[in-house]
Amino acid sequence: MEKREKRVLVIDDEASIRMNVTDILSPIGYKVSEAADGIRGLQILEDSDPHVVILDINMPRMNGLEVLREIKLRTHGVPVIIFTAFGTSERAIEAMKLGAFDYVEKPFDIEEFILSVERACEYCELLKEVENLRTLVRKSIGGKIDSEIVGRDRKMQDIFKVIGRIAPTEATVLIQGESGTGKELIADAIQRHSKRSDKPYVKINCGALSESVLESEIFGHEKGSFTGADARRKGLFEIADGGTVYLDEINSMPQSLQVRLLRILQKQPFFRLGGVNPVTTDVRIIASSNLNIEEEVARGSFREDLYYRLNVVRINVPPLRERRVDINHLIDHFLVKYGSGEKIVVSPETRRLLNSYHWPGNIRELENVIYSAMVTSSDKILNIKDLPDQSSPCPETFSFISLIEKGMSFREAVTWIENQIIKEALTKNDNNQSKAARYLKMNRRQLYSRMKGI
Repeated sequence: MEKREKRVLVIDDEASIRMNVTDILSPIGYKVSEAADGIRGLQILEDSDPHVVILDINMPRMNGLEVLREIKLRTHGVPVIIFTAFGTSERAIEAMKLGAFDYVEKPFDIEEFILSVERACEYCELLKEVENLRTLVRKSIGGKIDSEIVGRDRKMQDIFKVIGRIAPTEATVLIQGESGTGKELIADAIQRHSKRSDKPYVKINCGALSESVLESEIFGHEKGSFTGADARRKGLFEIADGGTVYLDEINSMPQSLQVRLLRILQKQPFFRLGGVNPVTTDVRIIASSNLNIEEEVARGSFREDLYYRLNVVRINVPPLRERRVDINHLIDHFLVKYGSGEKIVVSPETRRLLNSYHWPGNIRELENVIYSAMVTSSDKILNIKDLPDQSSPCPETFSFISLIEKGMSFREAVTWIENQIIKEALTKNDNNQSKAARYLKMNRRQLYSRMKGI
C-alpha cells in the first residue's frame, strides 16, 4: 500500500477499541481521528473529511445505524465499516442496506481488518475520481423484523452481506442448499428488505403438487377449463403482481411449466389454464432448490435457458455440519423460541453430543430435536435422556473414542457411556429400577445415585 496519509475516523464508545485501531493503522500511514459517541463523531466528520469511517453499532446517545444514516445524508459516499460485537443477521443486513461498505465482528482479525480498511480507501478514491458514481444500495425500509436468521459462521456472514446488497435490486435470486438449511428464511429476508416489501409475497412448493394442480396454482385457470373449475381463478403470479414470488424446490417443476416460467422471466405475457386472453404481471422471482441445478441441467431434467435466467444471483447455503460454530447459537435460539418465557438450559454433556451429531436434516432437524426435548423433559435442564433417539450416535458406526475426539474429557466420556447403559437397562426392564439394578448386577441405591446424572 502507498505510504501517503489516509484519514480514518473511528467512532466507538470503547476507549480500548479506539486505541487498538489507532495502534494498528497509524504505523502504516493512516491519520486516525477518534470520537466516543455518534454526535461527536458527526461533528468531527464535517472537519476531518475522512477517507473511511469505522463505526460501532451499539453506542450511547445515538446508535450506529442512526449515525450511518446521517453519514450517508451528509457525505457523497464515504465508505463506512461497521463494528459489531453481536453478529446478528438482521443487524448485518440492515447495515449493508443502509450503505455500509463492510462490517467487522469483534474481536477482529487484524489482517482482515487492515484489508477491509485498504479496500474502503481505494473505493473512496474511486468515488472522488468518478463524480457521477452512486451507491447501488438503497436506504432501509421501515418495519420491525420478527424472524431472524441465526448465523455467526463466516459463510453465513457472507450470505448476510449478499442479502443486504441484492435485496433492494430487482435481480432474480436462486438459493441452493440441502433440505432444512434455511433457504426459505433467506428468501423471506430478501423480500423483507426489498423495494417490494409492502407488496404481495406468495410462496409455492413446486415439489408438493401434481403437474396439473401446480399449473393451475401458478398460472390460474378459466371457468370450465377442467372438471371442477366452477369459476375463474387467478394464479399466484397474478395475485403477486407488483410483489414477489418464491418458488421452493424449483428443481421439481415439470419441464412443460419451466417453459411457461421462462416466458414470465422474459417479461412476456402468459395464459391462464384454458384461457385465450394474455395476462401480464410484474413480479420478482426468488427460487430455491435442494439439488444442484447445474447437475440437473446436465442430466436434462432442468432447462438450461431457465437456469441462466434464474441464476442472476446465486446463494449457496451450507449444511449445518459445515457451520458447526452455529449449533450452540441455534440451540439457544430455539430454547427462547419454544420456552414461553421460561429459563431452560441444556447440560454441557448434552451440548457436546448435539455438537458431535452430523445433522442430516440440518437446522430443521435440530429445531425438532430441541422442541421434542423441551416437550418431554420433566424439568428445566435438558439432558441426553430427553433427546429423541435419532440425535444420538448410531451404535453400528459409533466409536467411543470419538467422544474424546469431539472434546469430552475421559471422565465425561465414561459418564456418558454409563448413562447410555443405564438408559438401555431401564428401557429393557420397563423402567423398573429394582429390575434394572438386578439386570446390571448392582444394588438399587447405586443405580439411583447414578441416575441423577441422566
